[in-house]
Amino acid sequence: MDVGELLNYQHNVLILFLKYFFVVLVTLFTKGHSFFLAIIQGEPVDESSVKKMILTFEKRSYKNQELRIKFPDTPGRFMETELDLNDIIQEMHVIATMPDLYHLLVELNAVHSLLGLLSHENTDILSFKDVVDLLQELTDIDTLHESEEGAEVLIDSLVSPGQVVALLVQNMERLDEQVKEEADGVYNTLAIIENMAEFRPGLCTEAAQQGLMQWLLKRIKAKIPFDANKLYCSEVLAILLQNNDSTRELLGELDGIDVLLQQLSVFKRHNPATAEEQEMMENLFDAMCSCLMLAANRDRFLRGEGLQLMNLMLREKKMSRTSALRVLDHGMIGPEGSDNCHKFVDILGLRTIFPLFMKTPKKMRKAGAADKEHEEHVCSIISSCLRNLKAQQRTRLLSKFTENDCEKVDRLMELHFKYLEAVQLADKRIEGEKHDMVKRGEILDDVMEDEFYLRRLDAGLFVLQLLCYIMVEISNSGISQLQQRVHQILNLRGGSVKVVRHIMRGESPLPTLLEAERLALTWIYSEAIQH
Repeated sequence: MDVGELLNYQHNVLILFLKYFFVVLVTLFTKGHSFFLAIIQGEPVDESSVKKMILTFEKRSYKNQELRIKFPDTPGRFMETELDLNDIIQEMHVIATMPDLYHLLVELNAVHSLLGLLSHENTDILSFKDVVDLLQELTDIDTLHESEEGAEVLIDSLVSPGQVVALLVQNMERLDEQVKEEADGVYNTLAIIENMAEFRPGLCTEAAQQGLMQWLLKRIKAKIPFDANKLYCSEVLAILLQNNDSTRELLGELDGIDVLLQQLSVFKRHNPATAEEQEMMENLFDAMCSCLMLAANRDRFLRGEGLQLMNLMLREKKMSRTSALRVLDHGMIGPEGSDNCHKFVDILGLRTIFPLFMKTPKKMRKAGAADKEHEEHVCSIISSCLRNLKAQQRTRLLSKFTENDCEKVDRLMELHFKYLEAVQLADKRIEGEKHDMVKRGEILDDVMEDEFYLRRLDAGLFVLQLLCYIMVEISNSGISQLQQRVHQILNLRGGSVKVVRHIMRGESPLPTLLEAERLALTWIYSEAIQH
């Protein structure tokens, strides 16, 4: 190839590249990305241009509404105005890049007009989808955090009518998810709700009460193939239930516990087919755990045979097993879990839980569950049973510890020393850091103490406390065989009853000499008062 041919070849390549680049730009422009258009044309995107854009939107919106009222039976008379309105809505996406100018949307009444368009009759041209796309971009959580002041103004304006979520739900109900564009509209609507809830968690109660909770449950139980919208519904449902007794109570009143159990029952004998379906399953388990924080829902869980389902999941050894263990823990803990504890024994749950206590299944490890998480939930379930069970059921539980030459006591003590060592190592590191901080003249405030305590919990302090509680319960059960075995292993391993007492009180298992003396005196004094 000579020089002329080479230059000609390079020229042709350049022409092809420019043509391709031009096509890409045209594609961007036709989709309404006016931000790129403004940059290319050299038009400044500032407060003045945004005001002009919003006023144009208001004029076109008013013109469209006027012609619709005047010619309700002649679509051809207002079709052009709808297309114009759609164009300006697409151009307004540029505002989502400047959250500090959100106040203009409120001051010029654009938010009110956008909400009004959600009830637009023509779903094909703009109505729900186009407005929702814009609102979704405006409320993007990352964008909201770029300007807290602008975000507050926008969110205040959206919720000030008091029924914004009800309006969004109403429009989702009239969309056909078999049509991709309308399914996308549902997805973006859920994104708006999630963004507002994340930015202002207090909105969760209002959103749930405005029909969102009912719509989510209906959508989750709908007999249609799994898709992205069902996954998103499960995620939003879990968000609504976080730390919120009002939404938990509402879900229970709407028979939501039964809905969750029905959906989870699918995974009793079958693993999720995809990673997305597995995520949905975990979201539903999270929602169930949140619901069981409310005492009334534990009764609904009991009546809905939730214990039986979770027990079967543990036996089937599928991916749902780890989360089923977590649900059982939430359903049985505390005095409110007494009825569930008794029922668990009645359905032969002890035959299921103790094999998991004796050994962490390998399949659980493969599913991503850490040993500590597994052992924490199993120990918590056993301690809840020891705390709540009465009469015959309690006897059946204690007899489990005497089986096979007290092998379960041996396992209990093995776990005790495992977590004792882990917490001791964490305490040594923490004490060293505290010493260094004091030498540097730094103050150990409450924030630092809380951080240190969280690190101790992460090392296994809570599991250690559960194990110590089980030790104390079986030692004081009146079965001498159990008490003797516990003390025998403590003595062999150089353990101490005093250390157990410290742990039960949340103290360090490695107290200083003065601390140990103080704790011992406190223990003796409390024992004297009780007796």
